[in-house]
Amino acid sequence: MADESLFGPDVGPTLPPSGRGRPSRFRILATSDVHAHITPWDYHSNRASVLTGLARTASLIAKARAEVECSILVDNGDFLQGSPIGDVEALRARGLDTSLHPMIGVMNALGYDAVTLGNHEFTYGVDFLMHHLARANFPAVSANLVRKLGASPLLDDMLVPPTLVLTKDLADANGQVHPLRIGVIGLAPPQTVQWDAAVLGNDLVGRDILEAAAAHVPLLRAQGVDLVLALSHSGIGDSVATPWMENASAALAALPGIDFLVAGHTHQTFPAPDFPAGEGVDGRAGLLWGKPAVMPGFHGSHLGVIDVDLVWTGQRWQVVKGASSVKPIARRSASGQLRALTRSAPEIIALAQPAHEATRAWARRSIGHNPTDLHSYFAMISPSATVRLIARAQADFVTRALRDGIYGDLPVLSAAAPFSAGGRGGPGNYTHIRPGRMTMRHAFDLYPHPNTIAALLMTGAGLKAWLERIFSQFNQIAPGSDGAELINPNFPSFNFSTIEGLTWSVDLSIPPRCNPRGEVLHREVSRIVGLSRDGLPVTAEQRFVVASNSYQSSGGGGFVVGARADNVIMMGPQASRDILIDYIAQTSMTDSWVADPRNTATRNLAANLPPNWRFVPMPGTSVLFDSAPAAAGHLADLAPMTVEPLSLTPQGFRRFRLHL
Repeated sequence: MADESLFGPDVGPTLPPSGRGRPSRFRILATSDVHAHITPWDYHSNRASVLTGLARTASLIAKARAEVECSILVDNGDFLQGSPIGDVEALRARGLDTSLHPMIGVMNALGYDAVTLGNHEFTYGVDFLMHHLARANFPAVSANLVRKLGASPLLDDMLVPPTLVLTKDLADANGQVHPLRIGVIGLAPPQTVQWDAAVLGNDLVGRDILEAAAAHVPLLRAQGVDLVLALSHSGIGDSVATPWMENASAALAALPGIDFLVAGHTHQTFPAPDFPAGEGVDGRAGLLWGKPAVMPGFHGSHLGVIDVDLVWTGQRWQVVKGASSVKPIARRSASGQLRALTRSAPEIIALAQPAHEATRAWARRSIGHNPTDLHSYFAMISPSATVRLIARAQADFVTRALRDGIYGDLPVLSAAAPFSAGGRGGPGNYTHIRPGRMTMRHAFDLYPHPNTIAALLMTGAGLKAWLERIFSQFNQIAPGSDGAELINPNFPSFNFSTIEGLTWSVDLSIPPRCNPRGEVLHREVSRIVGLSRDGLPVTAEQRFVVASNSYQSSGGGGFVVGARADNVIMMGPQASRDILIDYIAQTSMTDSWVADPRNTATRNLAANLPPNWRFVPMPGTSVLFDSAPAAAGHLADLAPMTVEPLSLTPQGFRRFRLHL
């Protein structure tokens, strides 16, 4: 890289100065949603990656620190879990031994000053988290994820401190050094306690983000801090506060007393010129209600930087200017080609090497045989073999678990979603498992999240509502239109949870019933047509068992239409991924999971697994969707649908035209 500064000219709000002389520069460096991606390696595809790895981000951190005399490094949560390295550590003796977690070791080496806790810090339970935090050389804060609720936020029984004060030495315009006191508060989605209810039990309780911040920020100010930084493991959502917000960073910025914010959780980048505008949200300048903020991507893809200019008034430091930016470790050209912008820090690679080699060895373990191509290239627009494999594994387990009980005579269906299907993960975020030996890395590719199995008791009406919710991911398409965008990009693929065991059609001319959060927009509309089982219509009163996972059964993704506490009839503790691995091991040699049981003469999955859903034909109408560049070689899997490959997008996806 060139030697010039990583950071461009100052931008951002200027406050009326009350001090004298040249401002002094203080820099906040931030990561978020690293998810234990330490090395520049994709363990699912078993190849190097230029898009991920805290080892690459470390080079940006070193250069950014060298350019200023005073800085702090913070992490905004979801650092401990989310990659095979993190999961292998958790599986090894349940992670509760005397060894240092590789992610904690790397963060210690990088000299983090503070972190907040994201929802995925709790994936393996409170004991696991606290065991490893005890070995960290940095403090953790969380103001709204607590052990027990008190009568007010200030009376809660805290898991970790809600706030802290960092002190750094900063020289004024005359070279005199004065202490700079930085107040830090940590916050995360209160829904964390629902998403990981199977492992958390009563060990954790959530409080509303805004309620907690409104109580604790004034206490920080009362300690005489010079500025307050909010570590908000929460996306930039609505600017107006509503109770129990998951993505509350924009509303949080409106609170008095907060000067700067780090946002996260949704894996976006901010500032960004194309960030959706909203009241108080300036994506180009990187401001939330006029306050500099950053959201530094995910998996180490970006380093967030907030540059703060301060003047010494003779008694305290006063902020006069702030500027935010995000610095990538890789960049795509206008044609979509990807190139690295940083090299991995060798000391971080060396530190992570034992965990890296152990993870690769673990990933090579055989679990079965795959006789066909399995991919998720078209999982967002058609029935997918990868999704249906997961669904069949779940259904098999739940059927055996319940067959001798009171629900044994009910039909067992199964809900499953594609976890890797593009989106914010980019054009490399797809599963493709070629014929041959299946290994542990393939299982993690198919099912990267450590959910547990669950089963729901649902009616036909509930199933209809479930499908209306997930098929709201498609935009309304006017008959006869040409080239409309098919998919609303705000719907993540892991919420596109189709139901194995039913068949139905989707009428795209009807508006979507729900928004991306699952909130009902048009209760009276119905896109789902001809919902049936074994050729017979599903009635509203019919009862079914639906095999699912802990995320959906606890209402994650807005599945409250069918998943409520009163209809969860089974919850764990078996891990969904382990169930999938066992199913592959038991059935892969018989082809039962990749072929229609009524026709096993051929191993061509796409030709012989009857589709369980389709679009209602709309002659003379076409839509556009994006997938991986390699998807163009698998268009035969979409037959009889007519699809044309188009050019690459600037983000590196291949664009396709689908004729409805």
